[in-house]
Amino acid sequence: MHSHEHIDDQAAGLRTMKTNMVKVIAVTGGKGGVGKTNVSLNLAIAMAQLGKRVMVLDADLGLANCDVMLGLRVHKNLSHVLSGEAELDDILIEGPAGIKIIPATSGSQNMTELSPAEHAGLIRAFSEMKTRVDILLIDTAAGISDMVMSFSRASQDVLVVVCDEPSSITDAYALMKILSRDHEVQRFKIIANMVRSLREGQELFAKLTRVTDRFLDVNLELVATIPYDENVRKAARKQRAFVEAFPKTGASLAVKSLAMKVVKWPTPAGASGHLEFFLEQLVQQPDKTQRGLA
Repeated sequence: MHSHEHIDDQAAGLRTMKTNMVKVIAVTGGKGGVGKTNVSLNLAIAMAQLGKRVMVLDADLGLANCDVMLGLRVHKNLSHVLSGEAELDDILIEGPAGIKIIPATSGSQNMTELSPAEHAGLIRAFSEMKTRVDILLIDTAAGISDMVMSFSRASQDVLVVVCDEPSSITDAYALMKILSRDHEVQRFKIIANMVRSLREGQELFAKLTRVTDRFLDVNLELVATIPYDENVRKAARKQRAFVEAFPKTGASLAVKSLAMKVVKWPTPAGASGHLEFFLEQLVQQPDKTQRGLA
């Protein structure tokens, strides 16, 4: 293929993406153990059941656990795309209800530590992707790494999974503090997970807003309360998603009702609705000097 043909080819790829507005959602949690990946996967499946084309980027790079949770076989991952050995379409794994999972590198390489060439490769890989997608859901790592910050800053909606434990609340607060102070993320959608009752979920949200209202300039919205549910653990033992294994159980009904809300959230109509915009945002490093080199 001549180089000019290749350039035309890339331009055509970008044009098809241009018509393909993608809703990008980051799911995050201040700490491990809050059920974040379980919420991400089940939410993705519930949205797919509503007829949406959903892709999950397993960005929990250290663990790369989406595939483990569902007992899926992974042959290649994002590192093979970055090294040029595979196209993004080649590494996608199909999960329940037709969701597509992009397996992360199960190594230690941090996505925000990619070289400029790898960054360019990532953007090109997404722009050349043939698989159509309506919603890209990013399951970020737990905690406050540069990568979590980058993904959250670039996403259109940031979902924060919290449970009723002091450490979960303080960690979620710390995460929102950094995102709002250094990355201009002001709106957070809160999921109260593993709560004993709707009221407990509302009280957990009230605890969180008491501290954020006093100290941060952020807007929080409670979008779901997911009950503590024995069937979640049972499904995990079977390596199945609970929304599929136990569709009528409390946790499943809560996640399905969240899915119905999420698919109605508007996708930005301007540049920020494009996957390229998301990726360009993703690879822009925030100014370290503003953070006092913390």
